[in-house]
Amino acid sequence: METEPKPRAVFMAFGTKGDVFPLAAIAAALASDQKHYHVVFISHAEHQNLIYHLKAKNVSYISVPTPSVLSAHQFDAISDDPKSPSFAMYKMKIKTEHKQECLSAVAKVFGDDPCLKGDFIVINFFALEGWSIAELYQIQCVVAAPYVVSYSAPSSFERCFKKEFPLLYRYFHEAYANDVCWNDVIHWMWPLFTEEWGTWRSECLHLGSLPFTDPVTNLPMWHMRKKSPLLLYGFSKEIVECPGYWPSNAHVCGFWFLPLEWQFSCSRCREMLSSTSSKCSIKKSELCANHADLQSFLMDESSSRLSIFIGLSSIGRQVLNFLLCINTCLLLTFWLVSCFMNHIS
Repeated sequence: METEPKPRAVFMAFGTKGDVFPLAAIAAALASDQKHYHVVFISHAEHQNLIYHLKAKNVSYISVPTPSVLSAHQFDAISDDPKSPSFAMYKMKIKTEHKQECLSAVAKVFGDDPCLKGDFIVINFFALEGWSIAELYQIQCVVAAPYVVSYSAPSSFERCFKKEFPLLYRYFHEAYANDVCWNDVIHWMWPLFTEEWGTWRSECLHLGSLPFTDPVTNLPMWHMRKKSPLLLYGFSKEIVECPGYWPSNAHVCGFWFLPLEWQFSCSRCREMLSSTSSKCSIKKSELCANHADLQSFLMDESSSRLSIFIGLSSIGRQVLNFLLCINTCLLLTFWLVSCFMNHIS
């Protein structure tokens, strides 16, 4: 008796750990909760340390060899030859290869099998390849990010779009409630309408050069209105206000915390945590030196001051400038508090 094929949930996340790991945690949670799904996670090869955690939750990992960050500083370090291509050309080459790697990775999951009703792809803002690939396979695409969209459209975008694509502009502005509309485009989808994606869509995927257009006529698909894509944000409404002009299908879900065992860099402490029912019962002497020092710092009951965490994320070579900025803010805050206290007294 043949078993019924499982629907497939493909998570595609690129960028540094802060961009990738929260989506990996969601993939693991989905695999644990919805066991009828075949869950696959696609990311950079440099994040393969996730394999251990994802495999434990029955999530398959497919890696792509392209780097998570491309910087001119790194390029200068590896290209001493004056005849080597410019950084812009090198970056374009890597991006082209990355798109093809993404397409190959998804093809490994779906192959020539027919798509099932429950199939879907989840992408972050650095995996926009997934949007066009989902369109190619005619499956739903969901966007998930642990932070507000990190890029905004140029100030001239709407004016240029209206002039160059008047029918498509009208298509978005005449959308019914809950259909994809201009709010979706201007909030996060606008890069998909740039030449970088259009060439790949038309030449490699044989889709319309622009989303929501017919591949033959390049006219808007008036007869196939799509719903506003599901956009999930992994932060709290207490931290970021959700204005009314956001897309109708944008949802703030609260923070996506990683499982505690994922947060240990050494296997000894991780295995100890996994095998201990009460996390508080772990003694400092049982931890490695690095984690013992961290535990002392975080759990120091003699200090009445609360710790403040400031993450540097993918800031790169601008760390010093950022720290100087923080220092200035702290000094200004201290000065304002002092003035306020003097005024009260």
